[in-house]
Amino acid sequence: QVQLVESGGGLVQPGGSLRLSCAASGSIFNLYAMHWYRQAPGKQRELVAQISSDGNPNYADSVKGRFAISRDNTKKTVCLQMNSLKSEDTAVYYCYAHVRVVSDRNIRGYWGQGTQVTVSS
Repeated sequence: QVQLVESGGGLVQPGGSLRLSCAASGSIFNLYAMHWYRQAPGKQRELVAQISSDGNPNYADSVKGRFAISRDNTKKTVCLQMNSLKSEDTAVYYCYAHVRVVSDRNIRGYWGQGTQVTVSS
């Protein structure tokens, strides 16, 4: 019923920038908080940034001052601008959203398929 599709990953040198996007589609009644998670090889998935439905962001300490999350409620998208990238930012990045669909009163969580970000020289 809901699809989240990420884009924008790739290979970048240390110090470089990337912009990730996530587009939500389907029978969406309302989008609530939206998040970016990441998972590096051999590590647990961790929260990178989140943004409330009214645009209030929060960040993991490891990315504060370097990453910026934003959303466009009209387009049903969430973006993650990543600057000053480091090798330790290498991971698969996942979009996660709390969604209420048209046919259901409940708010459920949905994951995207992930996009690879590799920071290497």
